[in-house]
Amino acid sequence: MYRYLVDGAQLAARSAATPAMFGMRWIADWERRTTDWLIPSWSDVLLQAKVALDEIFFASELMVGANIGAFLDGHRVRSEVESAIDLFAEKGWIDEPEGYHRTPPPLEPGSVARETVRGLPFEHLTFDSGYEPWDGEPGAERWMSYEANQFGHVRLFRHPGPPRPWLVCIPAYRMGHLQVDVAGFRAHWLHRDLGLNVAIPVQPFHGPRTIPGTRGGDGYLCGDFVDTLHAQAQMLWDLRRLTSWLRSEHGAPAIGIYGVSLGAYTAATLASIEEGFDCVVIGIPAVDFVELLHSHIPPALLRGTELLGFPWERVATMLRVVSPLALRLRSERTRCFLFGGLADTLTPPRQTLALWEHWGRPRLVQYRGGHVSFLVEREVSDLLLEAFVRTGLVGRAA
Repeated sequence: MYRYLVDGAQLAARSAATPAMFGMRWIADWERRTTDWLIPSWSDVLLQAKVALDEIFFASELMVGANIGAFLDGHRVRSEVESAIDLFAEKGWIDEPEGYHRTPPPLEPGSVARETVRGLPFEHLTFDSGYEPWDGEPGAERWMSYEANQFGHVRLFRHPGPPRPWLVCIPAYRMGHLQVDVAGFRAHWLHRDLGLNVAIPVQPFHGPRTIPGTRGGDGYLCGDFVDTLHAQAQMLWDLRRLTSWLRSEHGAPAIGIYGVSLGAYTAATLASIEEGFDCVVIGIPAVDFVELLHSHIPPALLRGTELLGFPWERVATMLRVVSPLALRLRSERTRCFLFGGLADTLTPPRQTLALWEHWGRPRLVQYRGGHVSFLVEREVSDLLLEAFVRTGLVGRAA
């Protein structure tokens, strides 16, 4: 009963604060919104509806999102961040972040369950992740206490017969649930219509890797940025094992990676520490966590977190080791494709453009829509098909 009362009081407080947060957020970011963000006119009802979808998602985060207690515990977070930076500087990883990423061992499957979702058969592969933070890394003991994260999960949609190209789809923040992932990546279209083998792994803190008693995704962006660091490092570790396994055990003639939002950050980093991907698609990307949060937190609240000791600038330095903007692209630029929404209020267009510039301006599509609306944008479907055909994932002889 006590827990329900506490949860109810917290929901009431968040609900009351939501309108003020919206107003402060829009006013604070208005100058940038009017320079690099497509403001819908009153007559453009369709674009307004697309923006509204993004704002509904943001409102849900304010009302029932993750615990933000770490933002109020700035001195502990600062201590962990400074310790991490000291270690990384000693190892030379601040200047050469690729050294932070160890080569993982081959993947050894644990269990394989054959299941069906919306008429589409697939295999649910689980395996022991085997990831551990480096000796001496702060937050390592806490990270290893998240038992659900110690096991990797992948949904495999595989055609019978000779080997075919694989597309590894890396989910966004708050995804990880089977139905959501299948719909979000249009798995039926990719698998049945285009003939691809499709692998959809689960991010740490999401789906079956969710911390018991929390919402899927909680823990990733709640202020404990050492946990954010380890979550990214572990996902990259798991993905490198998965793609190697697809080549060695399934004879994959080609492998593409496709990430959206948080998954786009992961995919972009993966393409910067691992060679050999035939196709890289980055959609509605978040590529700078600190800048992204700054665009959503009103300046008055940011100043408040700084007064409580929260080290925003130092967080950015620490996260260099998992940042696609601090690493060099290892895939051919002609095999890379980006898309983003001109009216995206969750990951603003400047995030997409920052990666596009860093990668030497590969193929880019910007559509008249928001973050969530990528699912229904014709330009996105056309770019995906173009990417798969141009890189040989579709049309390649089996």
